[in-house]
Amino acid sequence: MSSSTLLPNLPSLPGLPTLPAPSAPPADGDRPQLSLAEDLRTLLRTTTTEPRPDEQLEALALAVAADLPVLLWGEPGIGKTAALTQLAASLDLPLTTVIASVHEPTDFSGLPVLGEDPAANGVPMAPPQWAVELVRAGRGLLFLDELSTATPAVQAALLRVVLERRVGALQLPPGVRIVAAANPRASAADGWELSPPLANRFVHLYWVHDREVVVRGLGGVWPRAELPRLDPAGLSGAVAFARQAVCGFLNARPTLIHRLPTTETRRGGAWPSPRSWEAAMTLLAFGTAADVSRDVLALLVRGAVGDGPGLELLAHIDRMELPDPDSLLADPAAAELPERGDLRQAALEAVVAAVGARPERERWEAGWAVLVRALETGAPDLLVGPAKALASLRRDGWEVPESVERLAGVIGLAQRAENSVVRTAKAARGRGTGGHR
Repeated sequence: MSSSTLLPNLPSLPGLPTLPAPSAPPADGDRPQLSLAEDLRTLLRTTTTEPRPDEQLEALALAVAADLPVLLWGEPGIGKTAALTQLAASLDLPLTTVIASVHEPTDFSGLPVLGEDPAANGVPMAPPQWAVELVRAGRGLLFLDELSTATPAVQAALLRVVLERRVGALQLPPGVRIVAAANPRASAADGWELSPPLANRFVHLYWVHDREVVVRGLGGVWPRAELPRLDPAGLSGAVAFARQAVCGFLNARPTLIHRLPTTETRRGGAWPSPRSWEAAMTLLAFGTAADVSRDVLALLVRGAVGDGPGLELLAHIDRMELPDPDSLLADPAAAELPERGDLRQAALEAVVAAVGARPERERWEAGWAVLVRALETGAPDLLVGPAKALASLRRDGWEVPESVERLAGVIGLAQRAENSVVRTAKAARGRGTGGHR
């Protein structure tokens, strides 16, 4: 119904302005260019996420779930901030970003505020607004950015924030997680090496770009960060396993309990100390309960105690998980061998070593039965070395068991394939040497 129907032939009153007729909304061609530009920017910013394997994100999410402070290292523009923003959105945690390099030490330790009677009541340390808002929210993700460009005085003030979760007189609630980011000193503007006390409080993750992730993300679909799914029935077992692994390793390698690196650069990264071993044990328990991959576990353990000690711990865990060779020899038909190639090889070599330590005919024949079992459940190329070693343990009067016939053809084929690879490699090296003459 039009306005003329509702108000028919009303006389115009003198002195009153005439109301303009309602105008139609402008066509898109008549809209301001800045408005159209904003629409275009909105379309470019519209992306979605999908669940897909991403070891970096998985390691970050697990460390956040374990409530351990994380430090993301990476070149400028590599995507550290974007990953953390996406993680906060996925976990439904409010994100509070604090640029450490533009703050004073008092912004973290608190600003002294004089009260009525300082001698009797003391001088309280007033916290900054961002800390007050985190306490009010009761939960959140505190992102300390540009940590490597913060001065040593600011880094010292951050010690209490990272370890004790205190900002001035405020205690951050348990629902607040802490993640920091830093650029390597070579690529940081006026960068500083992290102080050893601060560096030792973090789990260090080194952020690199993945071509598929970047290409698919720029196409509008990024990987989704999700908290690990912990198995409720396996929590106590995961804790027992982590304690056994770390304590057993440190009993064997006591010199790695505390080892401060000798260079300034390495002191600013991950290194072993009782504190960082506790973090490694926590991550190992969480990783076991969540059944994460070995690669993710390696990122976390090495990020806690450093590359060398972390790799040694992982090798110790591998040895823990190897089956007992005497148990395999006692019942070869039911032998359960590791699926991973390197672990299966180690298990077979342990069986041969056990036979060599106590060479008896029955054990020698059982060793061949274990190799047959390995042939039935895995790749034959792993059997060449153990079979040769086991054959060399034969004593006079020991008849070759029938099971060896099942292995002979396969092992011979694998041996010929291996020799062919060696010959090809030698020929390639020969051609390469001749080409440089």
